[in-house]
Amino acid sequence: MEFIPDFGGLAFTLVAFIAALSIIVAIHEYGHYIVGRWSGIHAEVFSVGFGPVLFSRVDRHGTKWQIAALPFGGYVKFLGDADAASGKDGAAIDALDVEERRRSMHGAPLWARSATVAAGPIFNFILSILIFAAVLMIAGRPAEAPVVGTPAALPADMQTLQSGDLITSIGGTPVDTLGDVFTVARDLTPSETVTYGLERDGQAQTVEASFPLLPIVQSVSPQSAAMAAGLEQGDVIRSVEGTPIYAFSQLRETVDASDGAPLDLSVWRDGEMLDITLSPRRTDLPLPEGGFETRWLIGITGGLIFDPDTVRVGPVDAVWSGVEQTGFIIRSSLSGLWHMITGAISSCNLQGPIGIAETSGAMASQGIDDFIWFIAVLSTAVGLLNLFPIPVLDGGHLLFHAYEAVAGKPPSDKALRVFMTVGLTLLLSLMLFALTNDIFCP
Repeated sequence: MEFIPDFGGLAFTLVAFIAALSIIVAIHEYGHYIVGRWSGIHAEVFSVGFGPVLFSRVDRHGTKWQIAALPFGGYVKFLGDADAASGKDGAAIDALDVEERRRSMHGAPLWARSATVAAGPIFNFILSILIFAAVLMIAGRPAEAPVVGTPAALPADMQTLQSGDLITSIGGTPVDTLGDVFTVARDLTPSETVTYGLERDGQAQTVEASFPLLPIVQSVSPQSAAMAAGLEQGDVIRSVEGTPIYAFSQLRETVDASDGAPLDLSVWRDGEMLDITLSPRRTDLPLPEGGFETRWLIGITGGLIFDPDTVRVGPVDAVWSGVEQTGFIIRSSLSGLWHMITGAISSCNLQGPIGIAETSGAMASQGIDDFIWFIAVLSTAVGLLNLFPIPVLDGGHLLFHAYEAVAGKPPSDKALRVFMTVGLTLLLSLMLFALTNDIFCP
């Protein structure tokens, strides 16, 4: 009976992983399919998953849509393809007449083939941009004015602010914007309470409330020490190693100085006090300006003692923010890969299927909004990976197309078979290395 909770957690993780992967794969393959169809290339099979077919139907265009038993990928098989990796079926193509050959992947013009191949990763990026934009439009953007939206839930002995309060000063220092609140709070000496100047219900007031940047758990990172120890969003950390703390900066300083040693935390959660022990982990963090910073972390982010008031974001601004977020993920991923190759950061940063599955389950357990955000991040990663110039990946096919554009003819069938074998070997080696990381990296 003790195994049942673990089994439930495993099942939830697998369901979350399969759901995330299926959405991303379906969008990726649909990009190939729809652009291929627009380009005059006929798709014979559109499959989500591999192996035995569980469900299928043939549409009016003659494409067989199917769901297969192994939901860890998918493919579109175009006319003239020998396999799911778009290998050339020479005999089948030779048997086609001129008109039908134009409808095959290997007989279509170079522009049509290149557009069809590139569409998969591009659709992944579009999915990410649209998700990021939709989340921003729904949630809104923090207003510039320092207005309290929703106060945080705090222990009974801690004082908070009220919805609608306009903060005019903190600790005697005037504030005009929400950015000023963070700036002033970071310069304040941590204390149990702070004096706030407010406009409340049209009246100027001075109140005592808790430190602006309390050690409140705003989010928990997947596969972190905090998640392993059971910390949850909304937890308030009251003390570390028996010493009371009033600011998130005090927690950060203690974690930085721990050198990975276990820390005893006293945590308030929904009216109860909990004792939690965790050990910080060395983590490589991407920096906004590029590069990485290695620090001891427990894997939580903090925030203010209130959620700021928000303003609506228009579609154009939201989409542009989605583009910027997707671009940041791409730059950070490429930077991380380069830093791993040069040995500047640990190769344990490369996750395999087990790590991705665990992250899927962790994000799903924190709520649908976090899970959808994770799908957007993973979609960008899948799109980027597929653009790597490795034969069997989309980037490898685009490399062959670039050669054809320069040389005036495609590589020979024999050369293509050799390249595809080498590419498959490289890809499987990379997957095996990532899987090893999942098993042996801390």
